[in-house]
Amino acid sequence: MMDWESKPRYVISIAARMVGIETYTLRYYEKLGLVHPGRSDGNTRLYSEEDIDRLRYIKTFMSDCGVNLAGVEVALHLMQRMKEMQRQIEEMEEKIEKLMESEIEDIEWKEE
Repeated sequence: MMDWESKPRYVISIAARMVGIETYTLRYYEKLGLVHPGRSDGNTRLYSEEDIDRLRYIKTFMSDCGVNLAGVEVALHLMQRMKEMQRQIEEMEEKIEKLMESEIEDIEWKEE
């Protein structure tokens, strides 16, 4: 099941207006692989909240930071990798916590 942020919902004209860029720019970003909108049954592009956030990052990198498209691609890749690493860290922390709890239980059991 998709969560609210990843569910495609906005057609290209609305997405472009939300981000403040032209529709042809969105199509170009898709062609470059910077964004991957969903498609309706009629093959209409549908952008999710995650897509809109990604497009806002792209716009900010380019207009406010002066980063070119190649730099944006690298920055987005690094951001994605950081998210993956954060998820892995959280999983490892959970495993460590469970291991520590079981060790404490074992020690308490042995003391009785």
